[in-house]
Amino acid sequence: MAEPESLSIEIAYALPQRQELVYVQLPTGSTVQQAIEASGLMQKYAEIDLKQNKVGVFGKLTKLDAPLRNRDRVEIYRPLLADPKEVRKKRADEGKAMKKGGGDLEG
Repeated sequence: MAEPESLSIEIAYALPQRQELVYVQLPTGSTVQQAIEASGLMQKYAEIDLKQNKVGVFGKLTKLDAPLRNRDRVEIYRPLLADPKEVRKKRADEGKAMKKGGGDLEG
């Protein structure tokens, strides 16, 4: 099967309230970084920093210089506000504390 002359790429950036989707046409051999730059999302959202934000293709982490295939979906991930492991641990600790303290019952 012959390579297409251009790639149809979808770039996704998830915001807390909605998801921003941009479609771009790029030459064959383009990279993840080139797709993100072509999308205009970095100009629209100043918080996107490719040195900080992780990126992926179809939910799998990838590098900025990874070559793209036709119809790939590039995803720009926002940093986590809290470490999920710490949140679970804190919830578990709070649950234990609540179960232990039954008050002063004398009978």
